[in-house]
Amino acid sequence: MGAGHTHKLYRHGHSPVHALPPHCKLAAVLAFVLVVVCTPREAMWAFGLYAVLLAAVAAAAHVPAGFLLRRLLIEIPFVAFAVLMPFVVPGEQVHVLGLSVSVPGLWGAWNVLAKGTLGVAASVILASTTELRSLLLGLQRLKLPPLLVQIASFMIRYGDVVTDEMRRMSIARRSRGFEAKGVRHWGVLGKSAGALFIRSYERGERVHLAMVSRGYAGTMPVIDEVTASRAQWTYAAALPLTALAVCLLGWTL
Repeated sequence: MGAGHTHKLYRHGHSPVHALPPHCKLAAVLAFVLVVVCTPREAMWAFGLYAVLLAAVAAAAHVPAGFLLRRLLIEIPFVAFAVLMPFVVPGEQVHVLGLSVSVPGLWGAWNVLAKGTLGVAASVILASTTELRSLLLGLQRLKLPPLLVQIASFMIRYGDVVTDEMRRMSIARRSRGFEAKGVRHWGVLGKSAGALFIRSYERGERVHLAMVSRGYAGTMPVIDEVTASRAQWTYAAALPLTALAVCLLGWTL
């Protein structure tokens, strides 16, 4: 998989959550999200318990509440969509704060906000405690199609390459006195985007030729074999199993 790779969401630490094998954490988060999605929206207390469970995991992982809340801002577009639902979904109308809103729309908005926020929070905790390289190894260990794992790996690495190329081109434009101030500069930016595409494409070809010359035949060598003990699986399963118990109560109560 190459050299280690970190990302802005990752927080270096030595907590029990950091120490878990990546495929255990991936499976636990996926199972937790599926359980949350399957929970009836009317069981509002259940979503409160899910939030408590995630808070406990974040505390065990030493992820500060402020860090987690800031990363949750990524779901703002979904929040905007949910806010509109009570006004556009047809059905029985009620008055809230002097506004006439739809009851089905309110339930739909609550459903999107509660389940979406919990899913994003679980993903942020996963990203905060797992390096990108480890995530790729975890996906490989979970038997995700190797081609998809390779695509994800190359996408991550080429994302940095393209970003760095954009930074150098921006510095070169500024050193020549260029500063985009309006529509009349769009032509220059368009040409820069075209040049960036050509440079990225050519670099991709050079990298592929280098890989082929070193024996690449469609599969990446596995350098680290990631394994997990029964105790580690049990520890990782605590979150989704507890959530499953809450979900079953939500359907029966």
